[in-house]
Amino acid sequence: MQSFIDIGLNLTDKQFTTDRAEVVERAIQNNVGQMIVTGSNAKGSREGLQIAKQYPHILFSTAGIHPHDASEFYQGSINELRQLAKQEEVVAIGECGLDFNRMFSPQTIQEQCFEAQLDLAKEMDMPLFLHVRDAHARFVDMMKNHQDQIEKSIVHCFTGDKTEVKELIEMGFYIGITGWICDERRGKELQEAVQYIPLDRLMVETDAPYLIPRTLQPKPKHRRNEPAYLPHIVTEIAKYMGVSPEEVAKHSTENAKRFFHLG
Repeated sequence: MQSFIDIGLNLTDKQFTTDRAEVVERAIQNNVGQMIVTGSNAKGSREGLQIAKQYPHILFSTAGIHPHDASEFYQGSINELRQLAKQEEVVAIGECGLDFNRMFSPQTIQEQCFEAQLDLAKEMDMPLFLHVRDAHARFVDMMKNHQDQIEKSIVHCFTGDKTEVKELIEMGFYIGITGWICDERRGKELQEAVQYIPLDRLMVETDAPYLIPRTLQPKPKHRRNEPAYLPHIVTEIAKYMGVSPEEVAKHSTENAKRFFHLG
């Protein structure tokens, strides 16, 4: 039976407070054998690490500050992330990057926060778990100054078009695809774009509890996404890539194990 790795889920979210253990168990029952808990601020990164420690070799975590939370960034934040990153369960720096969609933090602060985490990842020799939304051009400009880190970087939850994905692939990035591809309203550009992602650069994720696949049947009453739904997302990705679900599962799992150094 093919196994899956969910490279990004927000297991610290309050929607999972009452049944986190059951969520993990359902994922395992659906052959999602390993999962990475996303850290999007210092507090969440600490919590994600503590959850990961409860499930050795099954759960891992990242340590980072999301651009939405960049306004909370101060010089001490990097030292806090550095200490977290020394823990064996922490497999990447991030989620970090740029988000010009909602602008919860000013652009200059986002860029300073992102740059500091790029430097930390280089210092720690760790992969980068990256976020970019409505900021492709500036993101590319900044990453051109960090060429040596691009092949150790994944653009998580990619939702852009074929032009953007072609440029990212040419630069050397890995690409993470979520259930956004299952959205008949917003996902059309992504459905076309995945055709340009080589299988050796693809990883898969749920971004749970967000982005529940709209093609999921029957719809769960709680309307919450879970890592157990990752096989459904993989089937949809395979359809638009023109390959088998088994190929997507095999390559995305191998890529994730190698990229994040998962035991």
